[in-house]
Amino acid sequence: MIIVMQPEANEEMIAGVEAKILLHGLNVHVSRGTERTLIGAIGDERKLDPKVIESLPGVERALHIVKPYKLVAREWHHAQTVIQVGNATLGDNAVCVIAGPCSVETDEQMLASAAAVARSGARMMRGGAFKPRTSPYTFQGKGVEGLTMLKNAAATVHLPVVTELMDVRMLDTFLEKGVDVIQIGARNMQNFDLLKEVGRVDVPVVLKRGLSATISEWLMSAEYIAAGGNHKIIFCERGIRTFETAYRNVLDITAIPVLKRETHLPVIVDPSHAGGKAWMVSALSCAAVAAGADGLLIEVHPSPVNAWCDADQALSPDEFSVLMKKLSAVCTAIGRTL
Repeated sequence: MIIVMQPEANEEMIAGVEAKILLHGLNVHVSRGTERTLIGAIGDERKLDPKVIESLPGVERALHIVKPYKLVAREWHHAQTVIQVGNATLGDNAVCVIAGPCSVETDEQMLASAAAVARSGARMMRGGAFKPRTSPYTFQGKGVEGLTMLKNAAATVHLPVVTELMDVRMLDTFLEKGVDVIQIGARNMQNFDLLKEVGRVDVPVVLKRGLSATISEWLMSAEYIAAGGNHKIIFCERGIRTFETAYRNVLDITAIPVLKRETHLPVIVDPSHAGGKAWMVSALSCAAVAAGADGLLIEVHPSPVNAWCDADQALSPDEFSVLMKKLSAVCTAIGRTL
């Protein structure tokens, strides 16, 4: 059972609910979010009557939850969650495009990237300061210096930044540098210690789907973050590994409506990593938006042929501008805005 406390509920009221649950022999998990507190009753919840629990001081709602993921489930939160990041929103009627280079390389490259993505209408800027690479001999990112370069470039066009956190030891540095959205990459989707730590901070988290993760496993990973009190979670479908070798990953478009049914949290898509080739990005982006995605995470580089990382999948500024015009038409056709 999930008990949703009223925003003004105090510690005495929360303790009263905990005592009631314990009295029936169940365990208690308390999740204190930025807006309200959620209390989970763990065990045979048939022993608890929702009407009795709702009569307790400070309780807004009490709901039996049958799914293993509770806090992120739409069962207890039917309204769509909207996450605000600066002037950008995720989860409402507007489709939010996040764009920028795969990796932070130079100040000149970042300034040019920032100008290009802002000019075409991106709402946030992406850029990798720490890069998880398959080979230990390839470029691994510029680290803390890269974070500074990313923030400085995005500030020139007044855009929030999204960047990947790989190591829990760098979390405090991310907070000190003012990272607006923390990205958890596909390889770390089930790094539970990392998920627990980002669950304790008040910063939105983009949670990418693991290479071979099921929808249920993905939702349970999000539950780790939500259980820590951080309910600002954004799911990102980036393609899964199958037997197919014609493209980098298989973009699971089906995951979008399934997630929309299962969770109240925003869902975005990374078409760049799914296709692995720049010429695929436009079609995959349009398909994702038509299927209901709340946003896109797109790689844009001022000179893709010279990119230090994932050059094949990066769009040029001109290509990105053309894509944004197409996306605007798709949004209009389905009653959304860009």
